[in-house]
Parts: sequence; C-alpha cells; structure tokens
Amino acid sequence: MARGGDLEGGRGIKSGGGGGRGSPAGNGYSSTSAPYLIEETGTQWTSWLVPMFVVANIAVFLVAMYINDCPKQYHSRAEGSCVAGFLGRFSFEPIRDNPLFGPSSATLEKLGALQWGKIVEKHQGWRLVTCMWLHAGIIHLIANMLSLVVIGVRLEQQFGFGFGGSVLSSLFLRAGIAVGASGALFGLLGAMLSELITNWTIYTNKAAALVTLFVIIAINLAIGILPHVDNFAHIGGFLSGFLLGFVLLPRPQFAWLERRNLPAGAGFKSKYKPYQYVLWVVSLALLIAGFTVALVMLFRGVNGHESCHWCKYLSCIPTSKWKCDTF
Repeated sequence: MARGGDLEGGRGIKSGGGGGRGSPAGNGYSSTSAPYLIEETGTQWTSWLVPMFVVANIAVFLVAMYINDCPKQYHSRAEGSCVAGFLGRFSFEPIRDNPLFGPSSATLEKLGALQWGKIVEKHQGWRLVTCMWLHAGIIHLIANMLSLVVIGVRLEQQFGFGFGGSVLSSLFLRAGIAVGASGALFGLLGAMLSELITNWTIYTNKAAALVTLFVIIAINLAIGILPHVDNFAHIGGFLSGFLLGFVLLPRPQFAWLERRNLPAGAGFKSKYKPYQYVLWVVSLALLIAGFTVALVMLFRGVNGHESCHWCKYLSCIPTSKWKCDTF
C-alpha cells in the first residue's frame, strides 16, 4: 500500500533525491515526492470507509426526518409553520425551533441525541456514540459531509483510515441536546494538524496546509453557535484527535526506510526523530489522563458550567430568530 500525499494532494511535500527503479534505492521502492521511500505495489488505496460514513449519515438523517413528521406535530403561532411543507412528512421544523432545517429536539432525543440527564441519571452511555450519527439539520449535514469528504478521504488514502468530543460535551451540556459527527470531524482536523507538526520537515507548502485547516475549522465553529450543534464536541474532538495524531501518524526517517540497502553490519538511524518520540509519549499520557478524568467527572455528575459560567455561549448564542435549549 502506497503512503504519500498531504493536504495538497502531495504537491506540498518536499521532493526527495534519488531515482526510481534504477536507483540504488530500488528493490521495489521508488522515490517520489517525499524524502522517504514509498513501497510500490502497483495498486493504490481506494477510499471506501469515508464514502460509507457519508451514505450512512445521509440515510440516518432521512430516517430522522421521516420519524419527525413535522405536519403532524403541534406548533404554536409564535413558532410558525413547517418549512418546505411540500415535502410532506419530510418537511423541516419551524425556523424558530430549528434554524438548520431539520427535525425537532424531541425527535433527536428519541433517536439517541446527547443529553446529560439520560447519560448520567439513566445510565444511557450509548448516547455518547449514537449522537455522532445524528444531525440537527440539512445545513449541519451538508457542512459536515463536505468537510468529511475533503479531509477524511485524504487521510484514509494516506494512512489506510469522536468519542472525546461526546465526553466533553456531556460535561457542559446538561439542559439541552447535542448531535452531529462534528466531534469526529474535528478529531480528523486535529489529527491532520498534529501530523503536519510531527512531520514538519517533509512539507514545503506549510502555509497552504494550515490555511486549509483553519478555514474548515472556522466554518464548523461558526455553525456550532446555532441550536442543537455542539461546539464542545468540536473542541473535545479536536483535542483528542490532535493528541492521537502524534501517537499514530509520525512518519519514519528516510535513513531507516533505506536500511535494507545498507551493507551488512552497517548502523542506521532510529526509526523516528527524538522529538517525535517525545511527542508520542507526552500525547499518549495526556490522552489516557484526559479520558480517565473526563469519564470519572461525567459519571459523577460534575457540571462543567460551575467552573465556567460563560462557556455556554461557546455552543449556542441566543437571538431573536432562535432559542437555545441550554439557556
């Protein structure tokens, strides 16, 4: 399986010296656009996992809209009528209830949305997983799926393939619900950033890679201030993905990959650089400690807002056009 490319499809990686099959670094390896050898097998990894996730998320959203059946639900005059009524039972909730054009809070909660009381008091821990397959509306779904295709396919092709976001979200959201795959998406963003940092020396177009990441992050954080979309999941997913990237995504040194071509008995450098080992150890320790502390706090019923009263505004900002469940 070939491993290559970066955020810019391989264009931002420093070109390495050496030839192809006729070079001393041959024996089934060829030097392409990176300063390390790439195993040449004649085949390229085809992305299938991410497209499956996209199809599954769209299917779940359609099921949620079918179950929601907006025309049969009672709506007060202040709330307004269903949006896109011509869609029948697939029409959206009134804008005041859901500005993202999706189902009601009750429907999302029924299908497994993240809700503090249900997780802690009723021991429905499975909601930490099911919430990642639900979306608050069509805008939320489109933004997440586009970002997942742009980021996820690249990572899957390069390395072969949100729980942290759900845990942090549960510590802060006690009154409302939260749904979406954004936590997992931000985990991918965090992993891409840490991959860029830990393999910093092989990239040349660092600025373009950073700008791409920050634009996608900014768009999703902006959507996160709307009702039912959870920026705490974004933050938790990003932090866990960022640390996990240092653990799973460091690239070996060129000299280590070339060791097969060295004379017998010749020494060669270690597989990774010293700073990569340091980042690996520190990140793994922080991951274990962070998840342990967060889960203990969650199931002990700790309320994150007791230590941060203004943090509620990170996830939803109320306006005259919509209301926030957490207020």
